[in-house]
Amino acid sequence: MIKHIGRHGERKIVVVFNTVPSEDHMALVAYSDSLPSMMHDEVMKVLESPAGQTAKDLAEALHRNIMPDGTNTLTGLHTGGYLKKVQTKQIILTPNAKTTVRLDELNKILAEMAQGQEAVKRMADIDAGRGFADPTKNSASTTSRDVGDPVIAEKPAAATTSGVLTDADLAKINLDQAKQLEAQAKSLRAEAQRLRAEAQQFMPAKPEPAVKKTVTKKAPAAATKKVSNVRATKKTTA
Repeated sequence: MIKHIGRHGERKIVVVFNTVPSEDHMALVAYSDSLPSMMHDEVMKVLESPAGQTAKDLAEALHRNIMPDGTNTLTGLHTGGYLKKVQTKQIILTPNAKTTVRLDELNKILAEMAQGQEAVKRMADIDAGRGFADPTKNSASTTSRDVGDPVIAEKPAAATTSGVLTDADLAKINLDQAKQLEAQAKSLRAEAQRLRAEAQQFMPAKPEPAVKKTVTKKAPAAATKKVSNVRATKKTTA
């Protein structure tokens, strides 16, 4: 399965934010065919990386990536006007060839994951490529298919290009990420101090440095005798 990819109408998209702050019914996406070649390649590289696939929102990984021209990838998407607001119910995620699921339904499942095993089972069904029925459809359409067949969600409305991410939105996103990173940094510093203190307990005590003795060398006896003879000769001559 590949996360964060799907379609809006007939256009392929990359889902950058599953939801928009204060607007849970909206998501932020980038249309793949609208991205410049270099940006498209960078976005897909991040998306397919372990960091991109483990991130709740792809924006988390994009925010940590720098493109070859030195531009932050998430910032580049924003300043280039490539991020668009789209209703989550209009986004169809396509993690593999057999699975399609609406983003609003996936968001509900993720919110329920910690509340019961039923949501966990439904998520497992998606991972297995089975999909799940759209609750807005009537029961007749649901029972007419065979169990295990992939479920095709209802066709979303045509894609629109309104709703560009504003500077205020990006600022709030950056502040939220900054707070998370600061909390992580504080936790890491505390862990580092604990490990350092623990390591010092196991380190052997350093031996005290040995005191070097100063040895005064005596002049050779022969040289002393020679100096005495020279002095005696000078005295006799005088």
